[in-house]
Amino acid sequence: MNVLVWGREGSLSRAKEDGYQTVSSQQELFERSDVLSLHVKLTPETRGIVTADNLAHMKPSSLLVNTSRAGLIEEGVLVAALQAGRPGFAAVDVYETEPLTDHPLLHMDNVICTAHLGYVEKDSYESFFDTAFNQIAAFEDGKPINVLNPEVLK
Repeated sequence: MNVLVWGREGSLSRAKEDGYQTVSSQQELFERSDVLSLHVKLTPETRGIVTADNLAHMKPSSLLVNTSRAGLIEEGVLVAALQAGRPGFAAVDVYETEPLTDHPLLHMDNVICTAHLGYVEKDSYESFFDTAFNQIAAFEDGKPINVLNPEVLK
């Protein structure tokens, strides 16, 4: 796979150092991508960073993958873009309204929808349980750890 990267200067520099090809603009990324996967934190600056115009510049054969946050895409534009055929396909596990009871994306043949469960895997659960048990054992030993309000211990 030919991987293209677009982002802030720091991300672009690291991508170049690691041998990945970067693009000069967000528009170029959308125009050239066969598979475009969003890996962006949702902040006030990134909310709605993907616009109807961006999606309209995608290839009819392209796939948009959003497993980050639904708010990265302007509200309502993904359904309209998919109905217009650009991009041709989408795979999502994040939605504008959650928990999801019904959504137009669920009824589209060119979309794969799943629950947002990327953290659900054996190593993560073992880490969660290990951390929890360590905290319980430390509390039992009279030496609590990771206490958010240590003033209550006095």
